[in-house]
Amino acid sequence: MSLLPAIELETSSRPDGAIIWLHGLGADGSDFAPIVPELQLPADMGIRFIFPHAPAMAVTVNNGYVMPAWFDVLDMTINRRVDTAQLLVSAAKINQLVDRELARGIDSRRIVLAGFSQGGAVAYQVSLACSAPLGGLLAMSTYFATSDSIVLSEANRRLPIEIHHGIYDPVVPLALGHRADEYLRGQGYEVVFRSYPMDHSVCPEQITHIAQALIRFLGR
Repeated sequence: MSLLPAIELETSSRPDGAIIWLHGLGADGSDFAPIVPELQLPADMGIRFIFPHAPAMAVTVNNGYVMPAWFDVLDMTINRRVDTAQLLVSAAKINQLVDRELARGIDSRRIVLAGFSQGGAVAYQVSLACSAPLGGLLAMSTYFATSDSIVLSEANRRLPIEIHHGIYDPVVPLALGHRADEYLRGQGYEVVFRSYPMDHSVCPEQITHIAQALIRFLGR
């Protein structure tokens, strides 16, 4: 399985941490790359940001239109039927990127997964099933599509998690963010849940909280 193409941005010449950031349906890795300077992270944080591009595929809820997607979405009801097999294929591809960071000398506990919308669903699967202890999970405007089937890794039972969601999100309803939060708390995870007066997007206040979360995850 070949590595996914990705945009990489490094905040220093010798990064000792990595953030793998997954975009949403119909976007690509360039969607969130401009956020890096806006985070205004401390100068001594050497971070490699990795923004992979999802493959193009037909998406059922968009009348079969071919677009970048991590998996097919079969309906947009609150229960969100998705092609779980495709989601797991995407998770395997992201695991390859995690493995590459390990091979590059990054400690697993300094690898963070972040995901928006569809990308967040994949980030949940990768982070919580990973056999190596990771640094954190940032789930934005998303849902836990594999909560009924995932085998939770004991290595990440103490994984720090933040969930961010827009109160007025018409694409991924706030109820799905709360559902993931309740599931994770029920499993014993410590979760920070933040909501914002926005739709399916990112707002300035949230960018501040994202920076704070990354600093907390990476121990600075």
